[in-house]
Amino acid sequence: MNLYLLHKPYRMLSQFTDRKGPSDERRATLADVIKVPGIYPAGRLDHDSEGLLLLSDDGELIHRISHPRHKQPKTYRVQVEGRPDDIALQALRQGIRLKDGMTQPARVRRLSDSELLERDPPLDPKRHPVTTWLELTISEGRNRQVRRMTAHVGHPTLRLVRVAIGSWRLDGLAPGEWRRETLHAPVAAPGRRDHGRTRGGPAGARPTHKRGSRR
Repeated sequence: MNLYLLHKPYRMLSQFTDRKGPSDERRATLADVIKVPGIYPAGRLDHDSEGLLLLSDDGELIHRISHPRHKQPKTYRVQVEGRPDDIALQALRQGIRLKDGMTQPARVRRLSDSELLERDPPLDPKRHPVTTWLELTISEGRNRQVRRMTAHVGHPTLRLVRVAIGSWRLDGLAPGEWRRETLHAPVAAPGRRDHGRTRGGPAGARPTHKRGSRR
């Protein structure tokens, strides 16, 4: 089984084609950065979100990664408006009541540095003079959940980057870059896997890094 870890850039669709009509302006898709036949994303990221997207050529693996029953924890670095106080962070940890129900407790902490490259285009510091970076881990997958949670506590999300799904991490991948991993056992539980990385050689070799064109 092959698994592909991709750093989805900002303003790119989490699909290989743009279903808008021919009269509309074309949006960037996964086909602009990864040209591997027969692979499909396991889950998605919103058009205005960035970060780790997993893709595979194995339908069962895609299901095990993306289905809510398996509860793969997802970790995000989130730049929010203002400076959330301890009360706001505790509310996120306990769970937020959204229109579609109560969220499960999240893990959240402040970050002194996001350790991420600047977004292209960057945020306008005149419009957003005070911001804070948070690291937030959830095990649900509701529509725009993280953005809705931070907005609920009074700190709208300005930038959202997914840095981990289970134990797969974004580490070392710039926007538009990807690497392949060969799995030798099924995904048995969140955060547990047995795999080798390949560059056309034996398991355990360094992963293949590719960079696609960006639009």
